[in-house]
Amino acid sequence: MVSIHDLKFDEKGLIPAVIVDSVSKKVLTVAYMNRESLEISIRRGLTCFYSRSRQKLWLKGETSGNYQHIVSITTDCDKDALTIVVKKDGPACHTGRDSCFHHPVYESDVYHEFSMDGLYELMEDRKQKMPEGSYTTYLFQKGIDKILKKVGEESAEVIIAGKSGDKKDTIYELADLAYHAMVLMVEMGISVDDVRNELASRHIIDHKVKQEKMT
Repeated sequence: MVSIHDLKFDEKGLIPAVIVDSVSKKVLTVAYMNRESLEISIRRGLTCFYSRSRQKLWLKGETSGNYQHIVSITTDCDKDALTIVVKKDGPACHTGRDSCFHHPVYESDVYHEFSMDGLYELMEDRKQKMPEGSYTTYLFQKGIDKILKKVGEESAEVIIAGKSGDKKDTIYELADLAYHAMVLMVEMGISVDDVRNELASRHIIDHKVKQEKMT
């Protein structure tokens, strides 16, 4: 475990901190800490930063209520920067956005980023705008009964592919099931974070069970 005294603060006594969401793994913001704000963060388990413009400490969420509960703090190989993983109570950005990083600067024509969050947002857009010719639009138009029927059908396809031992086919069917399950989520207003948080809570329970078995 690295001590605060081993960290390398710059000539102004500051160290940059990259704040990452513990659930989505998104970079939420980049801020600065001095030794005092880092000590407060560790003591309270909440992110506390140093404002370079106001030249004062500020506890994230003290005004907005959007506190960031610290899961872990890690330093880099040079010990002059921090990554802080947090569980947030609300948006990280003062604009109300989930993350401060939301302005595209460049996107490759060859390599494309994919995430479940991005797919979910695309489906939400489909439900709102209902563009013609979209299969997702078709499912939303047909409603919950059709969506549930497709989830059931794809579940059966996963079982059949898994039973056959065909890995490639099973991956294909799992992707189909995941897609239709997400359509159901959008239809019911269940977010990706809702499912992540449920899985995270089960991980904690599973960890406790393992510990109990070992004792």
